[in-house]
Amino acid sequence: MGTFSVWHWLILLVIMIVVVVPFWKIFPRAGMSRWWSLLMIVGPLNLILLWVLAFKSWPADRREY
Repeated sequence: MGTFSVWHWLILLVIMIVVVVPFWKIFPRAGMSRWWSLLMIVGPLNLILLWVLAFKSWPADRREY
């Protein structure tokens, strides 16, 4: 009862991939390092990071047309 089976680890790995990969692509577009996407795995930090990402100034915002 106290150990994880192979299926638990597989499901955990799939969830981590589904969460991290989109942010791995989004963060460079926002002018941030891709490695910040690994924080999306950590509980409350993912909500804080989403708020930072939503309200920061993006490089596309600074372009002059």
